[in-house]
Amino acid sequence: MTKTHIKNLVIAIKGAGEMASGIAWHLFQANFKHIFMMEIEHPVAVRRQVSFCEAIHDGSISVEGVTAKKASDIDQIRTAWNNSHIPVVVDPGWDMIKAIRPHIVIDAIIAKKNLGTHPSEAELVIGLGPGFEAGKDVHIVIETNRGHNLGRIITQGCAEPDTGTPGNISGYTKQRVIRAPCKGKFTSSLSIGTLVKENDIIGLVENQMEKQLITARIAGVLRGQIRNNTIVKDNFKIGDIDPRGRTEYCATISEKARSIAGSVLEAVLREYNH
Repeated sequence: MTKTHIKNLVIAIKGAGEMASGIAWHLFQANFKHIFMMEIEHPVAVRRQVSFCEAIHDGSISVEGVTAKKASDIDQIRTAWNNSHIPVVVDPGWDMIKAIRPHIVIDAIIAKKNLGTHPSEAELVIGLGPGFEAGKDVHIVIETNRGHNLGRIITQGCAEPDTGTPGNISGYTKQRVIRAPCKGKFTSSLSIGTLVKENDIIGLVENQMEKQLITARIAGVLRGQIRNNTIVKDNFKIGDIDPRGRTEYCATISEKARSIAGSVLEAVLREYNH
């Protein structure tokens, strides 16, 4: 099969959250300019300042100099490309894959399971993290678990299973993640970038039966937090506190996302740059 010239590749990314956005940003900076991202109608992101899915809510968002724009059809996708933007469409059924027929599909939803991705969707299909088997569900799997193998390109087999434990930052794992104490509507007067101390009130979750306050378990900077008035389930991830306390980290892509994105770029170049 004759491969398309690398500069003409069309890349579809399922999801537009933190990791997906890191991948899109990295590929865009490597001069892949025909990228489009597909999201659900009401996406929820914790690290909103570095998640292109926020374009669904606000129309556009810029992350480290790269702008994503909400698009609703193929014409708007092409307009975004012509203006050097990354289009993000509400497309939970991934219909744009059939309409546009991209050369590469990247499943970056990080659902910890395969929600329907299969290798016939494109010439190269890449899956992130557990839930995919390279050679069966996708062509290539990228390891997403923090540690020695983060970013490993897997051409046969699976990524490491989900540990259920957040990555270690400065010795903290579960303590740095903020979760809903019950189901209901989340509200907070704090914004991303706020410095907090242990036991500070972050916000609350309220339903018809109860109202429960959320407090910080460690000191640091509120690196991410979901949008106000979001309806959440019990134990839903609401935010995260970075114990390093560096406010500039809130609006920049994480080392994990950069590592995974670099591996996706390498996988693409392996396939096409020869």
